[in-house]
Amino acid sequence: MTTTTKVFEYTPGANLPPGDDPLHGELMTLNMGPQHPATHGVLRIVVTLDGERIVAIDPVVGYLHRGKEKSCETLGWHKFFPHTDRLDYVQPLMNNIGYALAIEKLAGIEVPPRAQVVRVLLMELSRVMAHLIYVASQSIDLGAVALFFYAFRQRELAYDIVDAYTGHRMNNTYVRIGGVYADVDEQVSAMAARFVEEFPLALDEFEKLLTRNRIWCDRNRDIGVIPRELAIAMSLTGPALRGSGVEWDLRRAMPYSGYESYDFDVPVGSVGDCYDRYLVRMQEMRESIKIVRQALERLQTVKGDVLAEDRRFVLPPKDKVHGSMEELIFQFKVVTDLRLPRGEAYHGIESSKGELGFFIASDGTAKPLRCHVRAPGLMNIQALPRMAEGRLFSDMVSLIGSMDFVMGEVDR
Repeated sequence: MTTTTKVFEYTPGANLPPGDDPLHGELMTLNMGPQHPATHGVLRIVVTLDGERIVAIDPVVGYLHRGKEKSCETLGWHKFFPHTDRLDYVQPLMNNIGYALAIEKLAGIEVPPRAQVVRVLLMELSRVMAHLIYVASQSIDLGAVALFFYAFRQRELAYDIVDAYTGHRMNNTYVRIGGVYADVDEQVSAMAARFVEEFPLALDEFEKLLTRNRIWCDRNRDIGVIPRELAIAMSLTGPALRGSGVEWDLRRAMPYSGYESYDFDVPVGSVGDCYDRYLVRMQEMRESIKIVRQALERLQTVKGDVLAEDRRFVLPPKDKVHGSMEELIFQFKVVTDLRLPRGEAYHGIESSKGELGFFIASDGTAKPLRCHVRAPGLMNIQALPRMAEGRLFSDMVSLIGSMDFVMGEVDR
């Protein structure tokens, strides 16, 4: 009598119950979120499991939907600025600038050189602050609790700089059509210069704690691999794309705000796993510090106004409003009845998550005809099902953190 042994192999993406196969049980469905600390916001993930192995996942978004794009079409061009802060709320100034650039493109407004330098300074500080949120949250999710406090200590120092400049730690709304609300004073410049000198040493500490840590490597290496072709096909941008080996950065490919004149490198990965995305973000923080240092140097030589002189679209400086009836009328008109030329415009910036773009359409009235936000976080979430197939359920924490999305931007 001959006995035949049948070997059963797991095939990622099969998504079918194994029937009467004695080596497998029934598939199990679990809800991860929307109230789960590792989903980084109100994201619900419906996970189908075969034991500990993920067969399929279904990300469910929309729990934080606030209708921001329709709010823009209702409020008007200028009054939407505070709402852009609430999109990706860990980098509010960068959202302000992306929206302002789209309006300036449609209206044909030339931003003064000094204002562009200030904007670059704010954007790169915002990038560092956003990446610190990533490294802090990813670390505590995977058990490296100490790194969370190390990262937030540095973020507090960056908060101090932004607070000294805008008067707010978050939701700053300090960018204006045609430039920025106010110039950078000596106190803020000194604080930023001190941060630039000290922060690379903090990054060295992060690297010592994480980069060659056995547990960190095991939880991130060869997990959530996104091949180069798949990353392009799924419209991924930012560190998620560059981690897969694609050197695409809008600051280089489609420069804005004078980025073409700054010296910095674009780090890329080779494998496209969670570990590569970590390394890319760590190196990007070092490159952002290089750009901040160059911006501070330019503030010493590039003089002039930080707001364009175009009273059709640009708010007058507050000191002039207090002493001139004409300037007060200009301010009233811009705030209550700003009308952009007919047409449409799109402008994308390289945010910390990828390409953050604003599409606006105008019919010549004070209310936008259409506003749409191209949120990089939404693209990152759509990659999760492909990344999760065949992985262990415990890997979901690594996968979610490595894509670094903010649900305020995803749901809008």
